[in-house]
Amino acid sequence: MITMKNATKLRRIGSLISCVLMVLSIFTLSTKGLNFGLDFTGGMISEVQLDSTLTANQIQDKLEAALQQPVTVVSAGEAGDWVLRYAAPEKLSEQPELKPILESFSQTVEMINVSLVGPQVGQELAEQGGLAVLITLLVILGYLSFRFEWRLASGALLALVHDVVLLLGFFSITGMEFNLTVLAALLAVLGYSLNDSIIISDRIRELLKANVTLPIAELNNRAIASTMSRTLITSGTTLISVGSLWLLGGEPLYGFSITMFIGIVAGTWSTMTVATIIPEMTNLRPEHYMPTPVSDAP
Repeated sequence: MITMKNATKLRRIGSLISCVLMVLSIFTLSTKGLNFGLDFTGGMISEVQLDSTLTANQIQDKLEAALQQPVTVVSAGEAGDWVLRYAAPEKLSEQPELKPILESFSQTVEMINVSLVGPQVGQELAEQGGLAVLITLLVILGYLSFRFEWRLASGALLALVHDVVLLLGFFSITGMEFNLTVLAALLAVLGYSLNDSIIISDRIRELLKANVTLPIAELNNRAIASTMSRTLITSGTTLISVGSLWLLGGEPLYGFSITMFIGIVAGTWSTMTVATIIPEMTNLRPEHYMPTPVSDAP
């Protein structure tokens, strides 16, 4: 049976593990960086119509063998309609003709549209994506500062930063492609993790007002215990949906689903550890939420 003392020890060990993972992620990001997709680096985007019997994996294998580079194949909705994405050479004259390659394994080949996403456009997308994450964090910071005392707000904010850094570190370590779909999932994870952090912070604040004599460590443990079932049920049902996307959604949803899956797990973990350990380390006390007496004017 987990006692209050053991729970406090486990939370501190969990927070230490989170710190180690954050340092490792930051080190990997600074040395290796991210493997940005064509959305950010630029490249060729071709819309084609092929035999409806061909699958995305078959088309991808054939094109990667012919072009000698990674190719992203995404369904355009109708059967046989595909969007192909691949890197463009430095000299466009060296770009091989795509239609003869497609005709080698498909009887029906219709080139609907071929466009080039330049490196400058990709750089602008990368800057705008980073700015979107930064603005989101600043808005969240303002909201938390308004709603909670700074000790609780700092724990919730650090939990969000923890989730973002760990996700970016995962993509840096594995070398998986970081594209606009992954960026959208990253912003969704921020909202999901914020919801968990607000719930645990609200519970801590309620317990502070109701139990003015108990130490903050015990109040944190009680807050976690009272919200544990809700958090596990919510996270569990969401993970089932995301896991289904991961297994059945195919290549187009792979980056989105794996980002959401890891983000939900990291968000639940940081809510129970990082978001609660910061108020404890900064010595949050019940009097910080007591109304300030107003002295009578002379």
